[in-house]
Amino acid sequence: MKGDRSLGRFETVLDTIGDTPLIRLNRVTDDARTPVWIKVESFNPGGSVKDRIGLAIIEAAEREGRLAPGGTVVEGTAGNTGVGLAIAAAVKGYRCVFAIPEKMSAEKIRMVKAYGAEVVVTPTGVGPDDPEYYGNVARRIAEETPGAVLADQFFNPVNPEAHYETTGPEIWDQTDGQVTHLVAAPATGGTISGAARFLKERNPDLQVVAGDPVGSIFAGYFATGEKGGGAPYKVEGVGNDKIPSTLDFDVIDEFMKVSDRDAFHMARRLTREEGLFAGGSSGLIVHVAVELARRVDDPTSCIVCLLTDTGERYLTKLYNDEWMRENQMLPSTPATAAALLEQKRAAGAPDLIAVAPSDPVSRGLELIDEHHVSQMPVIDNGNSIGAVTEAKLMAAVIRRPEQLGEPIGSLAGAPFPAVPPDADPTRLTHELSRESSAVLVADATGILGVLTRYDLFQHMLSSGEVRSGG
Repeated sequence: MKGDRSLGRFETVLDTIGDTPLIRLNRVTDDARTPVWIKVESFNPGGSVKDRIGLAIIEAAEREGRLAPGGTVVEGTAGNTGVGLAIAAAVKGYRCVFAIPEKMSAEKIRMVKAYGAEVVVTPTGVGPDDPEYYGNVARRIAEETPGAVLADQFFNPVNPEAHYETTGPEIWDQTDGQVTHLVAAPATGGTISGAARFLKERNPDLQVVAGDPVGSIFAGYFATGEKGGGAPYKVEGVGNDKIPSTLDFDVIDEFMKVSDRDAFHMARRLTREEGLFAGGSSGLIVHVAVELARRVDDPTSCIVCLLTDTGERYLTKLYNDEWMRENQMLPSTPATAAALLEQKRAAGAPDLIAVAPSDPVSRGLELIDEHHVSQMPVIDNGNSIGAVTEAKLMAAVIRRPEQLGEPIGSLAGAPFPAVPPDADPTRLTHELSRESSAVLVADATGILGVLTRYDLFQHMLSSGEVRSGG
């Protein structure tokens, strides 16, 4: 029985590489009008876009006679290319040796070892000219090993050609030729260069936007033509501190810089809101795609971006809250409603400042002045029946001073919305970004306290989620 893709039947696992699905993003786009579609490369057998070039590079070396039975495949890799090469080598019977920077996740290193590859871990903080740089270590191993070939993904033209022949045509066919923007994040540059070249040949007006981590030199080189100095960053598999020949800047229209924090937070949102288990590079790409969607603001456009690998490779990093906090990418205290109330309590604020509907207006103004608040709920027998604001109370008294002694309930507006104690920042932001300036935190026992926009903003400021000026 031979393989047949139309039946989902294959001769080897290598035949399953490519033809990955295109899925529309719905929640993480935050109501942007421009459609954003993501090509989910984690559906490849090795879980990443690099499966495409792993097979293509080995087959090219075979055709050229450089790789013979019993040979060795050597590469300097951030991990995913190693997996793609290791899968192809396992099926074809080759030995693999990889030099991998120590900043790479433990999951990636264990995975290539699981496929039988040998791993040499190299220092992260060394530059491209250092003998211990992972690319230089790989080159040295290839030169010293009989029958070895260097995959050389950063300088091998097979890399972009593989995407010209597969990724680009798939995107064109899956969008019926309607794609208007392609978003990717180069490391070797093969994916964006090959796919963009194919798509621009079909539609010269197509725009290609590249994401680049803060610390990489690509965006600066694109803008100035000069190789500036790089800086360390945490997101893996994107950006670089050297310029690879596989990256064609001529097919790229724009670069956008993205912080580690924004990349990792978007990756976590993809997983929790779209059900797409994504790594940090995918988070970076989607962050750019969403920013672009807001800017384009055109429901007839079509943005396609890439989910480059699976989040399973980052469980000890971006999906580990402790690691995220250690790297100042999460608040030290989870920003649940209960946690924010506790922070207020620790700062000396009362649990609940409220008035009864029968209290005089003067009592409400006294509480507002005493506690420096601008609004408060009106509570009747433990239930919230409304809310009053400083502005409304003062306006009423100015118009008619005798209202100071009248019941405050007559001046109450709509009650604040209620949230449970475990409400997360997304829920709090949603409620406090709308018409209400405060929310009640309540559980089965009753109302626990009040949180305002100011409380949430102060927490975001102290945790680094927003930056003060200056």
